[in-house]
Amino acid sequence: MARFEVLVKPEEAWEFKNGKSKKIEDVLVSEEIYKDANKGLRAPESALKEVFGTTDPISVAQQIVLKGELQLTAQQRQQMVENTRKQIVNYIARNCVDPKTNLPHPPTRIELALSQVRFAVNPLKPVEEQALEAIKALRTVLPLKTSIAELEVRVPAAFRKHYNQISQLGNAKSTRWEEDGSFTVVLEVPGGMKLDVISKINNFTHGQASIKESNTR
Repeated sequence: MARFEVLVKPEEAWEFKNGKSKKIEDVLVSEEIYKDANKGLRAPESALKEVFGTTDPISVAQQIVLKGELQLTAQQRQQMVENTRKQIVNYIARNCVDPKTNLPHPPTRIELALSQVRFAVNPLKPVEEQALEAIKALRTVLPLKTSIAELEVRVPAAFRKHYNQISQLGNAKSTRWEEDGSFTVVLEVPGGMKLDVISKINNFTHGQASIKESNTR
């Protein structure tokens, strides 16, 4: 069976295979199609035409990346594991809090707890799926609860130009505009991000916004 290879950026290639990136050009290290990349042996155009129906390297590369197996060097895999681990930690820090304090755990504490439960990170699995698995494992050593905070934010008319930035800090459930140009927006935000969101709102409004936590679950 004929073998075809392309050189890719591993993380970008994985995202492309999973529909997160639309440009194959962002994935490829080069547009060369090989029969053995390690030896630098290019695939003949006749073979490309026979198997893929085209000799266009971009079209062929796209088919190879989508249908082929992603091979990683030990160094590439380790780097992807580290990056995925950081994303998992950030997800947990954003979406979970300590039920005793309703505050997020510091990332370093989550990192240590992941090591304690020996959570195995798979760089080729979706981050959210692994984060949910990690939360279950961590609850044996770390008090955790998923949390959504609901913030009622009243912004003076002088800062109405920041409506888009403020409303995009979370899930905007409702907005009410007053005749004077002021507005009130109700935001749902992950519990672990609540303090960060409040800080950003205060920066936008120079501390003049009224922020009330109306519900947390």
